[in-house]
Amino acid sequence: MAAAEQTHQDRPLIEVKDVTKFFGPVVALTGVSMTVNAREVHCLLGDNGAGKSTLIKTLSGVYQPSEGEIRVEGAPARFTNPRDALDAGVATVFQDLAMIPLLSITRNFFMGREPAKRKGPFAFIDMKHADAVTREEMKKIGIDIRDPQQAVGTLSGGERQCVAIARAVYFGAKVLILDEPTSALGVAQTSMVLKYVRQVRARGLGVIFITHNVRHAYAVGDRFTILNRGKTMGTFAKSEISLDALQTMMAGDKELQDLAELEGTI
Repeated sequence: MAAAEQTHQDRPLIEVKDVTKFFGPVVALTGVSMTVNAREVHCLLGDNGAGKSTLIKTLSGVYQPSEGEIRVEGAPARFTNPRDALDAGVATVFQDLAMIPLLSITRNFFMGREPAKRKGPFAFIDMKHADAVTREEMKKIGIDIRDPQQAVGTLSGGERQCVAIARAVYFGAKVLILDEPTSALGVAQTSMVLKYVRQVRARGLGVIFITHNVRHAYAVGDRFTILNRGKTMGTFAKSEISLDALQTMMAGDKELQDLAELEGTI
């Protein structure tokens, strides 16, 4: 029994095996493979057009793979829509955050899943409980919200990112996919989000951190997979690769060589 339990604990939360995605004659992904474990931040790096968006939309159920397989905790999974992915514990926080700026923090936190209370044949939103949950979940990550009924648009970009991440964690995510969560943030807000990503990892989740910013990735990442033109260029543990080497691999040796030659002509 102990051996079986250990095997289950060692099993990746999510596995991508030789996933390929075609859009007509266009090949967006070719034989992409990666795994994400519990208590791990797995950074997916690549420049624009590398295939990051296609891969995360495949993992989140927006697209279905043309070839290959996705496994969740060892079992084959086929997501026909984002709800299937959510039901399996795979939650994605996209860049646009799917928030309505004029609605309250609480309404954005629950987004149609507000707790209800009944009075006779009628059901009402238990807003007092919803506000308390929102305030408590945000307090856990060091953000003190005095009034959960304030418009979410009044929060900073980093705080809104944290609301979106906290929402996914609260509703049972096992694997959290973060799509460029720091791309539009300043230094202080970026630090806030990266700190929270570490907290999420400590709570036992697996995190897929998609970014083109190598420094942000290196600050929180445990492993790094590099995509280039729809193909994986390799996966590396943090102990196996330096920040400079990671930057060079992501940019591509040829591109750096071309840049050096261009500088030499100026």
